[in-house]
Amino acid sequence: MTKVLILYYSAYGHMERMAQAVAEGVREAGAEADIKRVPELVPAEVAKQSGFKLDQKAPIATVAELADYDAIIFGSGTRFGVFTSQMRNFLDQTGPLWMKGALVGKVGSVFTGSGTQHGGQESTILSMIPTLLHHGMIVVGLPYSFQGQSTMDEISGCSPYGASTITKPDGSRMPSENELGARAFKAATLRRSPTNSKKHDPTCAAASLSR
Repeated sequence: MTKVLILYYSAYGHMERMAQAVAEGVREAGAEADIKRVPELVPAEVAKQSGFKLDQKAPIATVAELADYDAIIFGSGTRFGVFTSQMRNFLDQTGPLWMKGALVGKVGSVFTGSGTQHGGQESTILSMIPTLLHHGMIVVGLPYSFQGQSTMDEISGCSPYGASTITKPDGSRMPSENELGARAFKAATLRRSPTNSKKHDPTCAAASLSR
């Protein structure tokens, strides 16, 4: 069975909710999904004073276990147009995996969120993609065949670079049904396993995993 890791960082719970939705979609498609998060770098007392969501159930991931998965879907909030230092710190420790080529050929995708419509969602995803490419991962986004990203009926995240959500500047808005709908699209089109890439065009396998 295809094994998919949803690896995220979430300060206030928005990326946690997105990660759960992605995992639901992966499981509905018949693949195995694990949700894990990267370690927090903010001191516990500061995190508490800042209102961080500290009761997240997802276990902390280790760098070495990334090699055990067929696909990794990364989630990180936006920090001034790039992804969080917590996720960057974790990825900066993946040098040993890079040396061995442990992630080459695996599927990689990214989701994010920002406080406003133009808060850097696309640049955040794009800032993560070079790391995935350096690891030799097959990077996939969210194609326009997902109708939800073209909606004009509501304020909504999502772009061809990946799923995303808008949280409002005060963080009071959780992901909408349309934003979470991106995971349903992934579930409906996840048909091939990257472990069977020798039998299929790897581009098709990657695309089916990402949607």
